[in-house]
Order: sequence, then C-alpha cells, then structure tokens
Amino acid sequence: MDQNQSAFWSIPVREILAQYNVSTNGLSADEAQKRLTTYGANRLKPAKRSNTLILLVAQFKSPIILILLGATVLSIYLHNIADASIILSIVVISGLLGFWQEHSASDAVKKLLAIVRINVSTLRNGKEIEIPVENIVPGDLIILNAGDIVPGDCLILESTDLFVDESMLTGETYPVEKQVSVLPVVTELARRTNSVWMGTHIVSGNAKALVAFTGKNTEFGKVSEHLKLKPQETEFERGIRRFGYFLGEVTLLLVVLIFAINVYLHRPVLESFLFSLALAVGLTPQLLPAIISINLAHGAKKMAKNKVIVKRLASIENFGSMNIICSDKTGTLTEGKVRLQAAVDVSGIENEKVFLYAYLNATFETGFTNPIDEAILMHKKIETKAFEKIGEIPYDFLRKRLSIAVSESAKHYLITKGALANILEICSMAESTKGQPVSIESVKDQIQEKFVEFSKQGLRTLGIAYKSIPAGTSIHKSDEKDMTFIGFLTLFDPPKPDILKTIASLKKLGVSLKVITGDNHLVAASVSKQMGLNENKIITGHEIREMSDGALLRRVGMIDVFAEIEPNQKERIIIAMRKAGNVVGYMGDGINDASALHAADVGISVDTAADVAKDAADIVLLDKDLGVLIEGVKEGRTTFANTLKYVFMATSANFGNMFSMAGVSLFIPFLPLLPKQILLTNLMTDFPEMTIATDNVDNEMIDHPRRWDIKAIRKFMITFGLVSSVFDYLTFGLLLIILRANESQFRTGWFLESVISASMIVLVIRSRKPFFRSRPGKYLLFTTLGIAILTIVLPFTFLGSLFGFSPLSFITYLALFLVVVVYIAAAEITKKIFYKKVKL
Repeated sequence: MDQNQSAFWSIPVREILAQYNVSTNGLSADEAQKRLTTYGANRLKPAKRSNTLILLVAQFKSPIILILLGATVLSIYLHNIADASIILSIVVISGLLGFWQEHSASDAVKKLLAIVRINVSTLRNGKEIEIPVENIVPGDLIILNAGDIVPGDCLILESTDLFVDESMLTGETYPVEKQVSVLPVVTELARRTNSVWMGTHIVSGNAKALVAFTGKNTEFGKVSEHLKLKPQETEFERGIRRFGYFLGEVTLLLVVLIFAINVYLHRPVLESFLFSLALAVGLTPQLLPAIISINLAHGAKKMAKNKVIVKRLASIENFGSMNIICSDKTGTLTEGKVRLQAAVDVSGIENEKVFLYAYLNATFETGFTNPIDEAILMHKKIETKAFEKIGEIPYDFLRKRLSIAVSESAKHYLITKGALANILEICSMAESTKGQPVSIESVKDQIQEKFVEFSKQGLRTLGIAYKSIPAGTSIHKSDEKDMTFIGFLTLFDPPKPDILKTIASLKKLGVSLKVITGDNHLVAASVSKQMGLNENKIITGHEIREMSDGALLRRVGMIDVFAEIEPNQKERIIIAMRKAGNVVGYMGDGINDASALHAADVGISVDTAADVAKDAADIVLLDKDLGVLIEGVKEGRTTFANTLKYVFMATSANFGNMFSMAGVSLFIPFLPLLPKQILLTNLMTDFPEMTIATDNVDNEMIDHPRRWDIKAIRKFMITFGLVSSVFDYLTFGLLLIILRANESQFRTGWFLESVISASMIVLVIRSRKPFFRSRPGKYLLFTTLGIAILTIVLPFTFLGSLFGFSPLSFITYLALFLVVVVYIAAAEITKKIFYKKVKL
C-alpha cells in the first residue's frame, strides 16, 4: 500500500481491497491502531501541542522576561547573588502561576470539545461503530449518509442514489452524482465520479467507501497546505492584539527613556538596567493571555452546564456582543415535531390514494432523515409488501422534490412529492375528486385557492403527483414531466408553549430574533403572528432576488421574517446584516446551513445536526431551544465583562504606579523601588486579578450587547492612570517632605501604598456601581483582603528584610491609610463622571 502514488479511482474494487490489505469486514482494531501510528491522525495540520513542558516554557518566552533573566544571571556573575536570586524566584513564581492557569483552561476546553466531536461510521472487526474522524486511517471501510462530511479521499464500493456537494473543492455549484465504476488514471478530479473527497459532504443517498488517503495526503490537504487558512480573527482577538501593541510601544519608549536618563545621571548601569526591565514587567500585563484563557475556559464550562458547548473560545465574546439571532422556526421556535394533518385531493377532501402514494414515497426514500417523511410514516401504518422500489431521484434544494419509482405486480409508477409550485410545474393533468383525469389548467385556480387557505391556517402544504412508467425504466430527473397531480399533504408544527416568553427574554437582552424559513409567506405570516413577531415585516426570497446588495442592506434591519428563502440566500442575508453594523448569530442544523454558519459572527448548531453544520459552527447546543441560547448569551457577556475587568485593572492602578515610579526616579537621588521590590509589587497585585474569572457581574453588564472598544479603553487607561499617578505623587511628597523618610522607609511606604491601592482599586473598577453596592466574588474579595494584610505584615518579617523593607511608624501607616481611602473615594467620583461621558 502506497499512500502517495495510488490512483485509486482507476483500480477495481477487488484489487483495491487487496492493495490496502483489508477485507469486506473492515480493518481489525489492532491493524487500525498500527496504521494510525504509521500515517498519523487524520488532520490537515498537526494537533496544537500543549503538553505540560511546552506550556511551561511558553510562560518565559516574552522578550522582556528573557532579557530580565539574562540581566539576573549577569548580576549573579557580578556577585550580587541575594538580589538576583530573589528576582529569579519572583519571575519563576509568576511564570508558574500563568502556567497553572493556562493548563487548567486547556484541560477544560479539551473535555468540552470531546462532547461535540464529529464521528464517522466505520467497519471494524465486521461491526459498524462510530469513531472520531481523527482516528480514520487508510484502508478503513466507512458508511456515508446524507449530511456526513467525507473524512478522507475514498473509493466508492457501494452506493445508492449518492449525490455529493464538491463546491468547496471543485467549484461545482450543483451536487454531483457518484456511483461505483473504474475510471482511467488520467481522469480529471471533477470527473472522478467513483470517488469522494475529504471535506466534501453528502447531500443525499448513502454509500460504503474505502478510505485511500487521509490528512495532508488528501486533495483537500494539498490545497490547504498552499493556502495555510486560519479562522477569521474575531473583533475581541483583534482588540486584544491592538491593545497589546499599544502597551508594548508605550513600555518600550518608557523603558529606553528611563534607562538612558538614569545612566546620564551616573547611576549604576546594571542596577538602572534591572530597574528599567522591572518597570517593563510591571507595565506589561504579562498574565493577560493566561487571564483571557482562564476567563474563556471558565465561561465555557459554565455555558456547558447550560447545555451550550463552545468549540472556539474566541467566539464567546461575539456571542455576548450578538444583537441579532437568525433561525429557522422548525424545532427552535416550534416543537420540532411535525405532524401530518391530512392528505387531501384537489377539493380538500381526505383521500386514501393521496396518503398511500405519500407513504410509499416516504417509505422507500434513502436520502437524509427528515421530519416530513417521519410525520407521514407516524400518521398511520400501511402494509407495503406488495410494492417494490425500482428507482429513486433524490431530493435536492433546486428541484425541491423527491421521486420514487415503485412496482406493484405488473404496474409501475413514478411518485413525486415536494413543494407545491415545484410539483405543479411538472404536471399536465390532475385527478378530480371522483378520480377522473382533468387538465391541470382547469383546476389550477382551485388548487391555488386551497393552497392559500391552508397556508393562512399556518399549515405547510406539499403536493403529490404520479404517472405510470414502462417496466424496466431507469429513471432520471428528465422523467419528472407529464405527471398527474392528485392532492395535498398538509402538515403542522405548533409553536413551543413558552416561545413568547423566550422571545421577550431575548428582546430584553437586546437580541432581535429574525426568522429565515423556506416556508411560503402566508405560513410564515401565520406562525410569526402566533409568536408575537410583526407579520407585516416579511420579505420573500423572490423579492430578495430582485434587490441589489445596497437595497437589501437598507431593508434588512426592518424585516422580522424572511420567507420562501433559497439556501444560497441565507448567506447573503447574514452578510447584509453584518454590513449594517450588527453582530449576527445564525442557528442552523441542516446540510444547506454550512455557508450561513460560516458567514455569521457566531455560527450556532445543535448536537443532532448534520456533520457539515456541526463542523461549521462555533457553538453547539445540546438542546435545540432558544431558552438554552439565552443562558449562553448571559454567560458569554459575563465572560466578556470579567475579561474587560482585567484589562481595566492592568491599565489603571498598575500602569499608573509604574508610570509614576518612572517619573519620580528622575528627581530623587535613589531608585524609588529596587528591581526585586518592583517585581514583588507586580506579583502581589497579580493574585486578586487571577480570581477575576469567578467574579460576580452586575446585571447592567449583561442586559444588552457590548463590543470591544479600544478607544474607550485607552480613555479609561489615561483617566484612571492619571488619578493613580496623582495619589502616587501625593504619597511621594508625604513620605519625603512631611515624614522625612529615609531610602528604606520610602521604599517600604511606597510599596505598601502601591500594592494596597492597586488591590483595593480592583473592587472599585470591577463595577459601574459604587463599590459598596456591588458584591464581589468571594475569591476576589478574600484574595484582595489577604494581599492587603500580607503587605502590611511583610515589613515586620524576615522575608521583608530580604527585600529591603523596614518597619514603619504608626503615624506613617495612618497617613498611608488616609491616602488610600481618599484615592478610593476619588476613583469612585472619577468612575461616575467617566461612565456618564464614555459609553463602554
């Protein structure tokens, strides 16, 4: 077996089985494991390595940290072993904290993704089992059904009415029919009708196939190697990246400037260098990646408890920012249990022949499972032993109909079921109530009147037609003509009992519901009225076809219901909504929903969805229920709010403290804090911030969508950084001028004020309310108080003396306490003014 050279489409089935050393019972479990080891997992790119050692090393790869470690080693070389050891210890502890956070987040995400992984039906040891797509190997025999994603490049061994969507690989718009055959080696990819390709998906029919190539050796793998595609960057990711660049620029400028000035003032070069680097560590929110990871993972775990599984963590922010959710009505807004109300003739009278032909059509179709056929089969049981299936033309989204050829003794019929308009266009005759054939033109008005009547009742209406065919006929799409219309199928799917309450809850959260359905506008109007939506705000697929993109952009925000929508129009509607400035979620579970799921800011599917829809989704619901979605939206906003809190903390007190220290170092004859003291300050203020993921969030932070606003964050940083700096300089003046502190006392006093104020300010800026009216999470509160107590006690301990701190007088403690109290009060006033002027 050569996975690189075999032109498998040119090899007969018996030979290919021998070449791949596999029987018709499939591979054994042991052989499959050997091949998995040989060929590797079935992925287009290697799994992201996140083993313990790599994750640990990653905590120390920041250029600033590496330079600091180098300078520390140089300090040891110059015999300043004690200070260097302390600095080294703090850097290691800080790195271990980040490692612990990210490792916990990584493990949590792996467990969640395992819930919604895509599996493949595979023959192993003669039994059909479900295995993860990553474990498929060359030589596996797989079973493919409608909605499945093809897991590798495969040769078809058996097939029944198999149609495959290859548009993502070949650009072919229409599904391609596939069947067993042997083709020349030189056959072009698009003409290899005996093969299916990784990444394509089954539209209808089923097949048994042998996997020839997996992973990067597939045709899709070769293309992806050249394209190097990666997921589109979310607004949140883009905001974090820009924020990081901004802080990096400010830090670099400040560090170079401070170092140059300190050297100019003839201070020790190494000490000045370490001071500058320690400032850089303090200025850089080095825990940001870990905080974001743990926040998102914590949010994902809480969402999972509400039956919402997050596949892509970065989508949580978009989920919280979402202000429009688009959904079909079936199963989401309705009970999802389609029921057949009646099978009636052209006059609307119940007719057994209409039901029999509908039942035969539903019984013998082999495409994807659908609720309409299930409703027909559940309505009433009919004995079908006298009938034999002799052919099938599968349903597709262009014809909107399904044809089955059956025989009964010497009689042969073609029975077609589908959308009424698509059935009428292939009919030349109709059967009257008495069973007499009449011209279709003579009853068209009557048929249309009945259709309108049923639709106004909210009933979905299908047509049934048939014709006699000669024995031995091999049927094709072209045979769907000159048929006889015999009647209607009327179906209903009642709205969920609590749907009005659910839609009202979404509206209260600032999320508008838009219904996108293939049902006709009369059915859509009836159902939307029952759900409290505006029945007048409806647009049809035909109207959209006639519109330019600009016209659709102007109209799309005013429409509640999109009816008679073709699958390829869904993507266009969503793109128009996004261009109009909305954050759009799309909820879909069908074969034809993949492109719309990709186009949306947040693609949402359900665990029972077709593989192609589940694969395209960012978020998977374990229950197809908008109520579940509401809880997910709340958790998404909570996660975003807590992530934003860390950004605020990193850009207010911390940034202000380091900026002030850099400034005062230019005007006093000694360093305001030693490098080891700066790093200890940074480490101790990190502890409260690490508990942010578990913090409580005020209702006003989740009652409407919020979006990442880098400009507002910069304003926050400047405003609260300046407030922090004002009180820093007040502390400097208090210690130097009034209390006449020496170097050690100044550093101790400044350390106390810096750490305690930075910890306490967390309780202020975590909420828009006055801090005493918003209850923080217990871990955040206890950690903040614990750090404050530890900071006060530290100067009296042996560890304090190692860091160069000394005990202070009661008067000094009292003065510093007053500074912190006034600072908190000033921050509260500033916060109130800031949020009045800046919307964030």
